[in-house]
Amino acid sequence: MATATYPPPPPYYRLYKDYLEDPKSAPEPPPPIEGTYVCFGGTYTTSDVLPSLEEQGVRQLYPKGANVDFKKELRSLNGELQLHILELADILIERPSQYARRVEEISTVFKNLHHLLNSLRPHQARATLIHILELQIERRKEAVEDIKKRREEARRLLNESLATLDDQ
Repeated sequence: MATATYPPPPPYYRLYKDYLEDPKSAPEPPPPIEGTYVCFGGTYTTSDVLPSLEEQGVRQLYPKGANVDFKKELRSLNGELQLHILELADILIERPSQYARRVEEISTVFKNLHHLLNSLRPHQARATLIHILELQIERRKEAVEDIKKRREEARRLLNESLATLDDQ
């Protein structure tokens, strides 16, 4: 019994049989997906907009608006998280049956922290890109300086060689 290591190619490979002679004979690629689509049972969207906490059904614990002091709010939420965790420990010791409300409050604080951090992602991406571009510029300047040094060294050697030939 003969078996193949890989399955045969899908039948649409025949659409590309004349591609080398006539590249326009191949079908055009499908258009990009826009809007919503389903992948592995989940519905996704192609827009990269961070949904608000209200859209996600979560109570927002920091002020709304564009002028949010992220550092201050992150520190505040971190302190609040620590307080809720300590309160949860106390409740688990004293009244273990009433822990659910504290766990929900901790979950809300975590979701707010996560949302604040995600809203900083575009800034982080810009800063990372700027850093990468600055490193590239620095490397290219170093390469130019290295080429200039080697050029000067080659000129010096050439001048020495010419002077030696002139002396003979």
